[in-house]
Amino acid sequence: MPGTSVLDDIELIIEDIGGGKKPPDGRDGGDSGDDGAAGGEGRHVPGASSARKYAIAIAVGMVAILMFFMALAAAFLVLRATSGGFGAFHWPKLLWFNTVILLASSGTLELARKRLAAREENGFRQIWRLTTALGIAFVMGQAIAWWQLVVAGVYGSSSLAAAFFYVFTVAHAVHLFGGICALLYVGLRKFERGEMTLVAATEVASYYWHFMDGLWVFLLALLYLGK
Repeated sequence: MPGTSVLDDIELIIEDIGGGKKPPDGRDGGDSGDDGAAGGEGRHVPGASSARKYAIAIAVGMVAILMFFMALAAAFLVLRATSGGFGAFHWPKLLWFNTVILLASSGTLELARKRLAAREENGFRQIWRLTTALGIAFVMGQAIAWWQLVVAGVYGSSSLAAAFFYVFTVAHAVHLFGGICALLYVGLRKFERGEMTLVAATEVASYYWHFMDGLWVFLLALLYLGK
């Protein structure tokens, strides 16, 4: 759309995060000079601008991560098709179990959000902690899978296939660790007096977590089909 930046488009998509609409005429919700405006139009909604700020940052971050992995995927496919010595190796079966754990974490995250929507905060926090534990278990499982490969004599220098496997899985685990930090932040912080509401924080964290889950499924399929 002419005259509209990418960030503006992202903000329009997620502007309702935090429970409020974007104030008209570019105002941030402060006094408009008409203190008697009916219905409180133009009044600032607590947490809305802060939630938008974090949501935009997450959206931009996800785009950057996606571009990074797409570049790696393109290199993988080109070298897989042109290199005569790409190599192959047997994956640890633990990878499939790790995948189930990660997918389960997306399910428990959504269940936690439903509990929060039903104003069951205790239930929300219990299931949110379970989601966090599943995320940590996935990363630990990946570390065990790498150790199993090393014990079997498969290193990053063994072949192009092994090199790409380590690059894809390690890079994903590093970015997923950022998601674990976000889950811990939401689970441990008190939002009663903060700029951002608990509902908005869970919404923003869920975007990133589901994105990383979907990215892992894509990478696993890419590596499997490229064997």
